[in-house]
Amino acid sequence: MKTIGLIGGMSWESSAHYYRVLNQETARRLGGLHSAPILLHSLDFAAIEALQAAGDWDGAGTILARSAKALEAGGAQLIGLATNTMHIVADTIAAATSLPFVHIADPTAQALLADGFTKVGLLGTRFTMELPFYKERLADSGLEVLTPEVDRTNLNGIIYEELCRGIVRDASRQVYVAAIEKLAHRGAEAVILGCTEIGMLIDDAVSPLPVYDTTDLHARALVDCALA
Repeated sequence: MKTIGLIGGMSWESSAHYYRVLNQETARRLGGLHSAPILLHSLDFAAIEALQAAGDWDGAGTILARSAKALEAGGAQLIGLATNTMHIVADTIAAATSLPFVHIADPTAQALLADGFTKVGLLGTRFTMELPFYKERLADSGLEVLTPEVDRTNLNGIIYEELCRGIVRDASRQVYVAAIEKLAHRGAEAVILGCTEIGMLIDDAVSPLPVYDTTDLHARALVDCALA
């Protein structure tokens, strides 16, 4: 099994979930006491968030590309970026090393299409919902993507002010459920949890639509690549 290089810390809450799923999936596939060989470079999210707020994607891309290079130098054989939003600089990261880069949107699109869904809702940070980098990649795969028309500020705030700090509130869960209901009324057949923390709040038990958790799907795709 190849060594997985994971750029994490954005936030560490979701990186911890990645670590768990990577190892659980490896054990499920290989049995016994097998676990995943992982190199994790966990960044200081405060510095990255400041660059996000300033719109300095080039600066953020430089930091993440440097992280990918460090993982390659340390022995990683493939790279995963444990955050949806920062896939805005995915091309910069992928170009920084000779290693395979597993894009988080690809296994998500594949899972939706395999289940017969083509019109989907997308929830995430305001960057993921509003900027084209993520929606266009999903659209290129054959999906029609809907994002919330209202409540984006509240949805974004819940991620940064609560979930990234490990705070899970039922009132915030209801805000997300209401947003999913509105997407369903517009024709969405399923919903993408397009931020790696939203799975802390929403799952199939509470969602009005089938849920596709990008964290779980991405982690399993990384194991696929590592075992290929």
